[in-house]
Amino acid sequence: MYRNILVPVSFDEDRDYERSFQVAKELAEPGAKVTLLHVMEQVPAYAINYFPEGFRAETMAAILATLSEQAITFEDGHAAVIEGHAGTSILETADDMKADCIIIASHRPGMQDYLLGSTAARVVRHAKCAVHVVR
Repeated sequence: MYRNILVPVSFDEDRDYERSFQVAKELAEPGAKVTLLHVMEQVPAYAINYFPEGFRAETMAAILATLSEQAITFEDGHAAVIEGHAGTSILETADDMKADCIIIASHRPGMQDYLLGSTAARVVRHAKCAVHVVR
């Protein structure tokens, strides 16, 4: 059982983030803090001008609202949306919040994942706490 759980959430079709929530509920001690985190990749400077003004802020607010709705289903649930590189940001957030467990959804790996690596693989290799990968 864990007391401080980080659940990174990707809204990609091939990720089962709802299953991650179920696993978090099963592994959480009573009163455990559960943080749902979404990392928005940074848009390159050359591409930012192609987005409507306020698009990033509106997107972040919408994602935070969605995560907040899910977070209230946990006894001590929290939601956060940050910008950065997914793998690095998840690891930094886990360290900052002193997470004792990360529960991350992953897709079925293909050849590209063996050559390039995936976010879940990076988290598994470098996390300082337990990591549960949900497929």
